[in-house]
Amino acid sequence: MLILSDITVAFLVECPMSKHSDITKRFLLSAKHQEIQALQHLSSNCRTVKAVKDMIHQLQRERGMSNVFLSSQGERFGSPLQSQVAASEQSEQDLRSLLKSLYLGQHDNGQSMRLLSSITFALQGMDHLPDLRNKISDQKLSALESTNAYCRLIAGLLDVVFEAADVASDPKMTRLLVALFNFMQGKEYAGQERAWGAIGFAESHFDQDLGDRISALTESQQHCFETFTNFADDEEQHMWLDQQNSDIAAQIARLRQMIQTLASGGECSAELSEIWYDIATQRIDAMQSIEAHLTDRLTEQASLRIKQAEEELRNHELLIATLNNAPPLADTPITMLYDNTVKGLKGAEVKSEKLPEGSALSAHKSFYDLIRGQAQRIEDMADELNAAKQALNEQKVIDRAKLLLMQQGGLSEQQAYRKLQSSAMEQNIRLAELAQRVVSRVG
Repeated sequence: MLILSDITVAFLVECPMSKHSDITKRFLLSAKHQEIQALQHLSSNCRTVKAVKDMIHQLQRERGMSNVFLSSQGERFGSPLQSQVAASEQSEQDLRSLLKSLYLGQHDNGQSMRLLSSITFALQGMDHLPDLRNKISDQKLSALESTNAYCRLIAGLLDVVFEAADVASDPKMTRLLVALFNFMQGKEYAGQERAWGAIGFAESHFDQDLGDRISALTESQQHCFETFTNFADDEEQHMWLDQQNSDIAAQIARLRQMIQTLASGGECSAELSEIWYDIATQRIDAMQSIEAHLTDRLTEQASLRIKQAEEELRNHELLIATLNNAPPLADTPITMLYDNTVKGLKGAEVKSEKLPEGSALSAHKSFYDLIRGQAQRIEDMADELNAAKQALNEQKVIDRAKLLLMQQGGLSEQQAYRKLQSSAMEQNIRLAELAQRVVSRVG
């Protein structure tokens, strides 16, 4: 329940001739209080996203080391893996403590059911990390089984970021979250590409299926990073461009070409697995700087928006105090009833005279402008939010279409994505549009 401060209640004492009821003023202030509360929830979610980002990065490093440890039958990365597990455990502890403090203090915390559910699902996976690590230490899993397990957990954590972006109500914050989610998803695809490449090089050959997997992951990265650049600021775009033009990126490109050549037949030295892993790891670690920049901007923007909303609330309260002290109205009040910009009788073109601007009306006009301006701002925000969230909605539809094709056609995820891509190219339509047709027809 929203509780107004004593000073706010004092401002709501109604002037007999004010023409603005007590309940009108209370709802105006209540809407602003609600906006502040929503921004505070969003700020909490941003703190969660930052902690999840750190957790995912540590797990990606742990996954890569575990992959090498198991592929080498325990000969490589034994000691570094133990140190990395300790770093992952510290990130996990930090994340759990933050989640507990932010979301479990009260039952009515105003958070989305989907967000809380995604957090629950991810926590369940984290609960069983010790068992996974014991099996890796005892070499009771293959590199592929271990990698799959980490990928599932990371996917669950990425869902938390996705839901945080999907429930955001501030356009600028939503754009930031969309940029961050897509960059993190692209970075995860880069981690999976590292894993498959390491497996192929360790086995000294790539078959066509493995080559197709690498190619599909490369394309998935490109899609995610394109969306990221559409929502990132200039500095982040320059940071990404610098990474794209680096020597590491050039070496990755050459190794990708080698993989596709090997997939057509041929063998390579197993020692290349170490070169591939090291170069891919340098590329992935470099991406962390962009993730950090995005999450820092999120935190700063959340604090700024809360301060702005609180200042707007104080201005609202001062205006209401001025309104209560204004002289009684002798003329027509400024109201939606006489505002030609508000929808009325369809087809009617009734023009009214310009309303007076006397001192007796100034406070009342300002009050009406405040109400109208707030309604217009909410409408504008909704338009911006729809544009920002289109990328998220499209990703949902594409994922749903892939799942349907996998279930009905017995396809792998890569095969389903390739089928969607080729069909979209044949029909000369966007991938998201084709995915929507598939979901509408099959789902």
